[in-house]
Amino acid sequence: MADRLRVINLGLPKSGTTTLGHALKLSGLRTADYRIRPHQTQDESLHRQFVGQLMYQGYFHTGDPLVHMDEFQGFTEINVLRGALSLWPQMDWGLIDAIRTHHPGARFVASWRDPRAISDSMLRWSNLGTERLPQGQIPGLPAGFGETTDERIRWIEAHYAHLDRLFAGDDTFLRFDIADRDAAQKIGAHLGLTLKWWGRRNANKETERA
Repeated sequence: MADRLRVINLGLPKSGTTTLGHALKLSGLRTADYRIRPHQTQDESLHRQFVGQLMYQGYFHTGDPLVHMDEFQGFTEINVLRGALSLWPQMDWGLIDAIRTHHPGARFVASWRDPRAISDSMLRWSNLGTERLPQGQIPGLPAGFGETTDERIRWIEAHYAHLDRLFAGDDTFLRFDIADRDAAQKIGAHLGLTLKWWGRRNANKETERA
C-alpha cells in the first residue's frame, strides 16, 4: 500500500547511516543500506543493485523512486559514489518530492553529528575523503573541491541547512543527532515504532559511530 511506512534517510555517509539501518532491521523493517544484498530478496534483478541507482531508475522511468524496491521499508544510505557513478538522491528535491507524492506514509529522517566529526570520518574511510569526494561530481561539491577539512565541513553544513529549509514545519521530517542519548526514542516516536536496538555499527578504527 502506498501509505504504509517508508523510512528514507537523507543524511550523508559517515553520519550514522549504518547504525540507523541496523536499528531499523532489528526493529522489524526490511531495510536497504547502500546496495541490496542477495540474501535480502528473492528478486535476482535487485541483487547487488545500488539503492540510489534504483531510486533514479524508478523516478525517471515511472515517476516513483521506490517502485523497484516495493518489498523494502527502510532506505538508510541512498547515495552512491563509485568510479564514474555519483548519485545523491538526498540532495534532489524532485526525487524527494516524488517519494512524498507516491508514498504518503513516508517518513524522512536525516542522521547527523558534528560536521567536523563527519568530515574526519570521511577522511579516514577508505579513499572517500582523499580521492572520491574531491574527484567526484557531487551537488554542492564539484570536482576539485572537498580535499580539505574546511571544504568538506562547508559542504556538510550546507546540506543539512538545505534539508532544514526544505522541510521547515513539516512533521514528516526529523533530523537527529546520533550522539543524543534520546536519539532512539526520538526516532521511534517519529516513526511510530519502538527501536529495539541502538549502538554503533561500521565504526572506524577509532571506534567512532559510523
